Amino acid sequence: MKNVSIIGTSGSIGTQTIDVLLNNRDKYQLVAFAVGANVDYANEVLQQFPEVEVVSVANEQDIPKIKARDGLSVLHGDAGLEQVCTLASVDVVVTAIVGFVGLRPTVSAIKAGKDIALANKETLVTAGHIIMPLAREYGVSILPVDSEHSAIYQVLQGIEAEDLSKLIITASGGSFRNKTRAELEDVTVSDALNHPNWSMGAKITIDSATMFNKGLEVIEAHHLYDVSYDDIEVVIHYESIIHSMIETKDYSVLAQLGTPDMRLPISYALSFPNHDPIANSERLNLTKIGKLHFIEPDLERYPALKLAIDAGRTGGSMPTVMNAANEVAVDLFLNGKIKFLDIETIVETAMNNHQLIANPTLEQIFAVDSQVRSSILGGFND
Repeated sequence: MKNVSIIGTSGSIGTQTIDVLLNNRDKYQLVAFAVGANVDYANEVLQQFPEVEVVSVANEQDIPKIKARDGLSVLHGDAGLEQVCTLASVDVVVTAIVGFVGLRPTVSAIKAGKDIALANKETLVTAGHIIMPLAREYGVSILPVDSEHSAIYQVLQGIEAEDLSKLIITASGGSFRNKTRAELEDVTVSDALNHPNWSMGAKITIDSATMFNKGLEVIEAHHLYDVSYDDIEVVIHYESIIHSMIETKDYSVLAQLGTPDMRLPISYALSFPNHDPIANSERLNLTKIGKLHFIEPDLERYPALKLAIDAGRTGGSMPTVMNAANEVAVDLFLNGKIKFLDIETIVETAMNNHQLIANPTLEQIFAVDSQVRSSILGGFND
């Protein structure tokens, strides 16, 4: 029996993690979790998992809305996230929370000796040079939940590091993969949120449409697998059947395939090294699919991908700048304050204006993130 905690429980990855746990009650206990403002969902989860010891909400005023019971601690804010991630009974923390906010609780969980089922890209994007050595220092595993990194993690089992030639990360191309740059001028939020293959949260779906998401994954892969940026390739694969590949020194290519279902990588991160059955999952039928398509991404069509990879290659504090600017810009777009293509412009401007810190500490990363956000939002509040 493995004791699990989740931060970001009411989001896309969080709810699918709950589904995995519910269908494997003989293997997992949910002992702590955190939500934002979705108190109704929190109460639903508490009813399904009577073993929960700690629940955290974002805002203090929502605490009375949680249905109290003996033995349950109800917390809020940063302190609540910290407790959910460091509770003594927890074995593995699923970091399903979206955004830079996931960094600090992940660090706390690592220092508390908890294994990390990592769905929070921003943790490695902004602080991979700190997180991976920290995980080694505290003897914890970083188990990737992103479908692409889970695929790579799976096919790397049994492969020696010296035999690896490159990583091949697949991308769907997002909601606008069939549109030209000119056609993107006036796309709407609802257009951008209409992903062709995956059901994801709003922020990640927009990142998929710009391809910033794939750039973030390249940076993640660099840190997770200690692979040079020169040895990481991105390929647009329309069907999202091959979730990623590796190439070995003899030019063999090994791939992980499956239907687009995020419960598979979630389950693998929790059950590693085993492959548990996924309830109500669709078996892959290649003869029914018939054909798979692969296209090299055009960096003029997808400048966000180039910006993100350039930030990763520059290193230091630049990925933090890129990530913070993108988070703010996506939020502005979702709230109707900017156009879709303005997202890239805002990120590029922030990167161009930044004075690089070559090897930032955690506190410097937090300071840079705050400064970038304030600078961008200040221009919209004037």
